[in-house]
Amino acid sequence: MSEYRIILADDHVILRHGIKNIIDGVDDLRVVGEAGDGAELLKMLHHISPDLIIMDISMPRIRGIEAAIEIKMIYPEIKILMLTMHGSTQYLHHALSAGVDGYLLKEDAPREIFNAIKNIRTGRVFISPLLSAELTDEMAHAYRTGKYNVLFEPLTVREREVLKLIAEEKSNQEIADLFSISLRTVQHHRAAIKKKLKIRKTAGLVKYAIRKGYTSAS
Repeated sequence: MSEYRIILADDHVILRHGIKNIIDGVDDLRVVGEAGDGAELLKMLHHISPDLIIMDISMPRIRGIEAAIEIKMIYPEIKILMLTMHGSTQYLHHALSAGVDGYLLKEDAPREIFNAIKNIRTGRVFISPLLSAELTDEMAHAYRTGKYNVLFEPLTVREREVLKLIAEEKSNQEIADLFSISLRTVQHHRAAIKKKLKIRKTAGLVKYAIRKGYTSAS
């Protein structure tokens, strides 16, 4: 089997080095890059082409969910494994909705990281054993393809932040500058918000934001 190239993205250097030492001990796996935050990761992808990115959700500058959305838009062939301490199903659902290929809790990592890589490498979605009972394969596929309606708060934290700024009449470029993300990512957020809320016009988004208390704009 050909070499499988991996980038690690986490703001905890010791954790990155620990995972790298584990992965580099396997003949056909190789860590080809490390990033300390989402912005550094996106910049790295301009000159490194990995097969898999293992990254945390809670990173500075550009967070994991936002980075995953952008990566899947620009580099859809790259697989993403979220390695995180967040065990709530809400984080899991939002990660799957962003298109990630696996979700591994850090407490499961010592036992399951190679199983996660193997599953993702063969085209399957991997869910941490501590969470897998919460989600069937069919549900995982539905979240990743946008065919499943989340029963709780439908918007991610970043989508709510974007919606607040839309309601405050910020342009897409202004929102991109405020969050240090690309214009394309803002456009994706706007489209995702409209799709989730089933609202087509900006005026409707403003009314929704005010009703939910995201903003006092009027």
